Amino acid sequence: MIIRKLFKFENAHIVRDCSTLRCSKNIHGHSYKVEVLLESNYLDNGQMVYDFGLTKLYIKELIDSFDHAITLWSGDNREYLKDMKKHSSRWIELPVSPSAEQFSRVIFLLVERVLSCTGMVNGERDVRLHSIIVHETETGYAQGFRDDAYSSLMGKIDLNDIIFSKQIQNEWSDNKLWTKLLTQTEIINPQKV
Repeated sequence: MIIRKLFKFENAHIVRDCSTLRCSKNIHGHSYKVEVLLESNYLDNGQMVYDFGLTKLYIKELIDSFDHAITLWSGDNREYLKDMKKHSSRWIELPVSPSAEQFSRVIFLLVERVLSCTGMVNGERDVRLHSIIVHETETGYAQGFRDDAYSSLMGKIDLNDIIFSKQIQNEWSDNKLWTKLLTQTEIINPQKV
């Protein structure tokens, strides 16, 4: 069975080297919708694949990090990166260009990491991330699967190369969340949600 949770955020970016000059040469924004699709062949003690309430903390916080932020590609011009960070407190730097396709891959890895660090305590079994759908516009979206997220052909994404600005980290319920997820030193206990 597949379940779906929808998240939304407003974000600005430049997608360098794309065919459309407006997109590749100018900062612009979108009203994104992100669908997180989880799957399992089992139901938990509440007869659910995964309680939607569990997505309201760390998964929501990580996706919400992109809201009212500028997403930067670490391969972009150094002066541009420096200026954007100087003039915006909410920014995220990615090792890949912030296209809808790459957003789906990045968010897949973020959500998968949260799930792998979450203690399953209500009989959840074999809950897997099926895919991430990122709607960049009303008519266009990218859907990323596990093979896409880990594909070196689409650009390597190492979670250690994703940088969240200090303001974004300070807005999380746990400002050490990213460090904990990267080192997997602490299992997230969903009973605290």
